[in-house]
Amino acid sequence: MYNNFRQRLIVIGICIFILVSFSPVFAAEPDATLSPMRSFIEHHTADFGSLDRRFSIVESDSRRTRLQQFYRDESTRLSAIDFSSLDQAGRIDCLLMAAKLRFESTELNRRYKQSLELAGLLPFAEKIIGLAVARQRADVPDAEACAKILTDLDAQITKLRSDLDEKLKSGRAAAGLSSEVLANRAIESLDRLRATLREWNMFYQGYDPSFSWWMRDAYPRAEKSLKDYGDFLRKKFVGETETDNAPVIGDPIGREGLNDSLALEMIVATPEELIVIAEKEWAWCEVEMKRAASDLGCAGDWKAALAKVSALHATPGEQPKLIRELADEATAFVEQRGLVTVPELCKETWRLEMMPPERQKVNPYFTGGEVISISFPTEEMAYGDKVMSLKGNNRAFCRATVFHELIPGHHLQGYMAERYNAHRQAFKTPFLIEGWALYWEMKLWDEHFPRTPEERVGMLFWRSFRCQRVICSLKFHLGQMTAKEWIDVLVDRVGHERRNATAEVRRSVNGSYSPLYQAAYLIGGLQLRALHRDLVGGKKMGEREFNDAVLRENSIPIEMVRASLTKAELSKEWKAGWKWGE
Repeated sequence: MYNNFRQRLIVIGICIFILVSFSPVFAAEPDATLSPMRSFIEHHTADFGSLDRRFSIVESDSRRTRLQQFYRDESTRLSAIDFSSLDQAGRIDCLLMAAKLRFESTELNRRYKQSLELAGLLPFAEKIIGLAVARQRADVPDAEACAKILTDLDAQITKLRSDLDEKLKSGRAAAGLSSEVLANRAIESLDRLRATLREWNMFYQGYDPSFSWWMRDAYPRAEKSLKDYGDFLRKKFVGETETDNAPVIGDPIGREGLNDSLALEMIVATPEELIVIAEKEWAWCEVEMKRAASDLGCAGDWKAALAKVSALHATPGEQPKLIRELADEATAFVEQRGLVTVPELCKETWRLEMMPPERQKVNPYFTGGEVISISFPTEEMAYGDKVMSLKGNNRAFCRATVFHELIPGHHLQGYMAERYNAHRQAFKTPFLIEGWALYWEMKLWDEHFPRTPEERVGMLFWRSFRCQRVICSLKFHLGQMTAKEWIDVLVDRVGHERRNATAEVRRSVNGSYSPLYQAAYLIGGLQLRALHRDLVGGKKMGEREFNDAVLRENSIPIEMVRASLTKAELSKEWKAGWKWGE
């Protein structure tokens, strides 16, 4: 009888193992108080956050493997939802979720392929990753074995540096680094590995006497080797010195990466077609800028007009007052014309802060939302930097962008996004976020917001900049333009001060923004403008009704905003096809 019972237990155990091994990861029951898709998206967002925090080592195979499994499980779970039973909002959410899962899985593979290109430069990476993964599993460390690993790592890096130095005598390609881009990618990965090892050491140091004893010499040596190796790569392969700002390099994603990103954003256009659109818009800006320059007495010389306008700036200490006045002016303008609803609490709750000098290296102009961060010279800046910052934040430039950052731009947008379809922030897209603000730059131009030639120059400066953002960023990611050439374009064709142009491009390529972010300003604005033309121009919606409705959709691809406002027929096999540029 005992044997039969034991045999039954074994059979049950095998069945449980099979179910756990080959079934999708258990998901919590959907929240019955929410719509099916909102429940799905909120669970997905929370689950991804948990996995992202647990498998936090970007370079580890365990993170990639676990996230790929997660995306497969989520796709299976999504496919089980009855699409036909969903309302219009639910169908939009379902299509967005499917697109997001496809993109995230593809992006994970793209980044993995990129990491393989660094194997020869970071052959010691697995040593660090292995220690960190074991720590995350709460394995008890063998302190002596860990000390040996770090000692071997120190020796390996020393030899690697020596070998690379020798190979460099025959040229960069002989050293396995044919481009600054690859070197820069290796440096970024190395910095993350250093931080990972530092976190690993801090976890045990002082808490485990044996670990502290064995690591007394081994860890500082390994840490110094990693730092010195990073400095070596920066100096020898990137050209960075201790006194200069880091070179602006970036990491182009290529045509395939751009196409994957455009598919996620539901943009039916090639990079080349978007460049043509932007060039057409820039040509319009150039004509208008020459006209404004003539009205300023500069005989059509737009650079002379920019110089004249740039000299009209607030004195030190007066910039916050100017921003407040410009914000109130723009808010009153849109309210008096009934263009969009502005809740009283929205008007009451935005606030100001001054931007630290270090941040101004990548944000030469103010940024906004609920908090508008003012970029303006500080007393410790060098004379030349002070002058360029004053010119770049002149009155006309500020008047042209305060409403972009506050009302009716990002602050109003963010206020509404927290109150309507908040779950859709999982699909956050710059084509709606920045496109909305750009749409208002174009709309206020049409509404005669600029009153003087100086104010027209201010608005045209930014609009021409948006055009070049599309052209330059797409050419950069296609491998047709370097970051340095991008900076030169902003100086020569838009009129940026070089310090400000450098900061703008540095921010664009440093990895903190998605590759399509810079193109999204103008393209998203043109998409909303086309939708406005169809619905408001076609007498299907009123002005305020349209703008309020767009805000309530939250941050989703604009083709999906269109599907919602027009009540387009959607199926599970629906594909993007809106030719908004025609």
